[in-house]
Amino acid sequence: MEMQETGEPAVERTLMVFNCHEAWVYQLGVLGYGLDVITGLKGRYKQAWDEQIRPVPTGCQFVSLSEALESRKRYYCIIGHNIADLLDVKHRSEPRLIVIHSTLEGRMLEEKSDVEPAQMKELLHNYLDMVGGHAVAVSQLKGRSWGFTEDVVPFFADPEDYLPYSGENACGLRICNFVESRKRILLWDLHDRAFGGLPIQIVGHNPGMPQVTAARNWEDLKRMLQSHRFYIHTADPKLEDGYNMATLEAMAAGMPVVGNRHPGSPVEHGVSGFLSDEPDELGRYAERLLKDRDLAVAMGRQARKTVSERFSKGGFREAFLRSIETARHKWHGRKVDL
Repeated sequence: MEMQETGEPAVERTLMVFNCHEAWVYQLGVLGYGLDVITGLKGRYKQAWDEQIRPVPTGCQFVSLSEALESRKRYYCIIGHNIADLLDVKHRSEPRLIVIHSTLEGRMLEEKSDVEPAQMKELLHNYLDMVGGHAVAVSQLKGRSWGFTEDVVPFFADPEDYLPYSGENACGLRICNFVESRKRILLWDLHDRAFGGLPIQIVGHNPGMPQVTAARNWEDLKRMLQSHRFYIHTADPKLEDGYNMATLEAMAAGMPVVGNRHPGSPVEHGVSGFLSDEPDELGRYAERLLKDRDLAVAMGRQARKTVSERFSKGGFREAFLRSIETARHKWHGRKVDL
């Protein structure tokens, strides 16, 4: 059994985690802790864990919010994804942290909120300061957006989790959910102008796009990543990162990436993919990869190397374990007792 620095078996520690961003929550399985994942939450597009995105994480059991609130179990840390999650557990007396998955501006735009961004930022900062909570951002951009730059822990993609790349399907691939509400964030106009008329498959939960379906499960997704020629990611640099988890998965699987120029992109132009803000040029790069499988294989090999070096499983595990300890330290120094 794996031991922590304290000498205690990791499995004796359990985290309470709200069920959202399943691909990210799944990664918590590498920490070696137990996971009580709260399902059945209001406002989520799926009440249960979405196994189309990821299988059930290691060490996981599912509980309702009422069960979690009434449980006599002492959680090592409570992990939420928004202010509502923190408020739901306000009467529990354990350390808690919030994971920043989106920019403040992007979230306000997607939710069509009329709340002032500065007001939302101040509310979260004041609340965390009062209760001794801790914020972890998944990227520098998202941390800066909310004013939390103390702790940034990028997600990871492990090349060992994916199938050997073949690229035999001369077709591009893009994985994204709820495109209709995120078109500005994802620069969808650029996507349409660059790739319209080319063989492109979009995968994900998209009620407004009846021709688009989600993968059946993670294994099905891995086969798509193995067989498609290149991956697409476009995003407004002010609203979203130059990559998302699906982009890193594609790179880990050995796919080259095509997208817009973005200061946060892990893609090296001409080496692990192609970047351009000009739709015609971007389309020509895509056509070049569609015609040249050997080029895609060579670029994908470099993309895989980038992920191994910059977004490793070990790096995530070490950094997020530190984040949890920071949350515990802040909790003990909180200004109010709950």
